[in-house]
Amino acid sequence: MSDSTLSSRTVLVTGATSGIGLETARQLAERGATVLLHGRTAEEARAAADALIATAGIEADQLCTYAADFTHLDEVETLAHKVVAEHPHLDVLVNNAGMAAPERHTVTADGNEIAFQVNFLAHYLLTCLLEPALTSDPGGRVVNVSSSLHRTASISWADPNRARRYSRLAAYAQSQLALTVFAADPRVTAVSVHPGVCDTALLSLYAHEGVTPAEGAGHVVRLCDPTVEIVNGAYYDCAERVEPAPAAREDRTVKRLNRLADLLVSRTA
Repeated sequence: MSDSTLSSRTVLVTGATSGIGLETARQLAERGATVLLHGRTAEEARAAADALIATAGIEADQLCTYAADFTHLDEVETLAHKVVAEHPHLDVLVNNAGMAAPERHTVTADGNEIAFQVNFLAHYLLTCLLEPALTSDPGGRVVNVSSSLHRTASISWADPNRARRYSRLAAYAQSQLALTVFAADPRVTAVSVHPGVCDTALLSLYAHEGVTPAEGAGHVVRLCDPTVEIVNGAYYDCAERVEPAPAAREDRTVKRLNRLADLLVSRTA
């Protein structure tokens, strides 16, 4: 099953223990990539790796497991340092971990609205810290698993935590818009992809039925392939490149978002 274009590649997939993340990890490994599987806990990551070895016939040495709870930014930082130390050359980072915003406004220990932190800020921090590994050789890329719902969103600059007016759909959409805007950051080549409405834990935000996670993952895996040419900041709806929301094409918005994110993850630019 090994595919030569991915066989020498090292790819980190966040949220790789279920849904699209697990399927993405499986398809990448089946095509010969070394996959770094991230899970919320070490147990979950290990169980996902064991399942892939048992059911997909993947070699154990193709998989490495990592744990970090994205509701704690210090765990994200520890994860990044560990990955850079163990894999100083990383070909692809798939920012896939995600959650639906809860019914009630929820703030993390770091002081951020939980969906904004898990879906965007943690990935922002991780990507920034992994930049040395992603740029150690030309061709490193980031694939942000975003959502068509980013089009319905606006970033609440004055109140990114949406403490004043909270709606779970608005909070989720804001996190996806931020992730899509971040793909246009010039530091690392990145794209965003809406993998389609898939039958995963997030389905209720969209519809009653969706395509299989495997089908959604296929669109993600295609963008990990170095033979697929990508343009920094491009947005894909499944396999088709389409224009993202206007905010994702504005340098001003990209810079403003970076300033906000740096502030919220307590990094000094």
